[in-house]
Amino acid sequence: EGDMTTGREKRWSLAGATALVTGGSKGIGRAIVEELAGFGARVHTCSRNAAELEECRRQWEEEELSVTVSVCDVSVRAAREKLMETVRESFHGKLDILVNNAGQLFFKVATELTENNYSHLMETNLASSFHLSQLAHPLLLNASICGGGSIINISSIAGSVGFPCFTLYSITKGRYTPDKEE
Repeated sequence: EGDMTTGREKRWSLAGATALVTGGSKGIGRAIVEELAGFGARVHTCSRNAAELEECRRQWEEEELSVTVSVCDVSVRAAREKLMETVRESFHGKLDILVNNAGQLFFKVATELTENNYSHLMETNLASSFHLSQLAHPLLLNASICGGGSIINISSIAGSVGFPCFTLYSITKGRYTPDKEE
C-alpha cells in the first residue's frame, strides 16, 4: 500500500534553503532556529549575549544542525549592516528566510519610561525589523526556494491586547488584524 509515514520529516524539507533568525539563542527564536535547521535549512542566528550564543552553537553542532552564529545588537544600525554582510558572505548572496525575532521588553509604567528606554525599544523591536528587511531584500531576490524569499516578523498578543506596564512593547509589537467583514 506504500509508505504511510506522516512524520513531518517526510512531508517537509528545507534542504538547500538559507535562513537568518535574529535573537536565536533563547525562547521563540531558539525554537525557530532548531525547527528550520531540523528541516534541513542552513541557519544563521545572532544574539547580544556571546556566552549564551556559544553554548547554543555547541549544542547545535552536537546535534549536527547546520547553524552559524554571530554576536549582534540589532538596536545598532551599523551592527545590523555588519550582520547582513556576514549573512551575504556565508550564504553566497542569497537568503530564503528572514525571521525578525529579536525583541526586548521593559516592565515599567509609561510615566517611568525614559527617552533612552523609548529609543532603545523602538530600535530593537521595530526599526531593526524594518531595516533588516531592507538590507535582506537583494538577498531575498536570489532565494532558492519555490515562491521566493520570505520575511517573518514576530508579533505579540500585546500588540492587540493591553497589558499593564507593557506600553512601549505593545506599540512595537502591533499588528494588523483585518475585520472579518472586510
